[in-house]
Amino acid sequence: MSLVFDIETIGADFDQLDQTTQGQLTRWIRHEAMGDEVRYQSALADLKDGLSFSPLTGEIVALGIYDTVRNMGVVYFQSPEIDLKDYQDENFTFKPRTEAEMLAAFWEGAKNYQEFISFNGRGFDVPFMQIRSAVHRIRPTVDLLSNRYLSSQLPDRKHIDLMDQLSFYGAVRRKGSLHLYCRAFGISSPKANGISGEEVGKFFKDHRYQDIAEYNSWDLIATAELYKIWKDYVNMGSIKIKD
Repeated sequence: MSLVFDIETIGADFDQLDQTTQGQLTRWIRHEAMGDEVRYQSALADLKDGLSFSPLTGEIVALGIYDTVRNMGVVYFQSPEIDLKDYQDENFTFKPRTEAEMLAAFWEGAKNYQEFISFNGRGFDVPFMQIRSAVHRIRPTVDLLSNRYLSSQLPDRKHIDLMDQLSFYGAVRRKGSLHLYCRAFGISSPKANGISGEEVGKFFKDHRYQDIAEYNSWDLIATAELYKIWKDYVNMGSIKIKD
């Protein structure tokens, strides 16, 4: 069985960080600004916007999974300050949970799958999830980082990172985003509904938790559709040479 997975993250409030942490985060941009305050402030704004990209300065606010055989999925999402209940749509169940609860649920369910599908999961999602799991003293149940090349992966446990596969492990000059691949292959892009990953932090501050969860579900569907195209038309491992 194949499981698509994806996360949404937010960064810490820079102004609420302790002075030592602020100093370590800004040391290099202050050095590179060379006393130019305008340049420094511009770099500082970029740094604040990028805190969600590191598990040391960010956290997971939505974690979604989608079973490609059952065509059903679950999105766990944080909903602080608002007492939301589980709810469903046609293909997904949405469950408000803490970060620790969503990670524990993911690793427990992962034991039942042999194939995992992501878009940039090796470069972002899995390292982020593993560090955040360690923060909560949760141990992963499956190894999703070893054996990057499909030819070296065990047949009973594979992680297919579509960014790796569609860029041919970085051989192409530009890797492309999920949105660009969706556009090229005629797949409905998650960004077509007016939200993108860059806006998750703002949505979270505005308490739009369900919007974040539903955006995550669109990411999962798009990734699943992209996987089908890769599997049918790009995956050379499925081609057998005739004698």
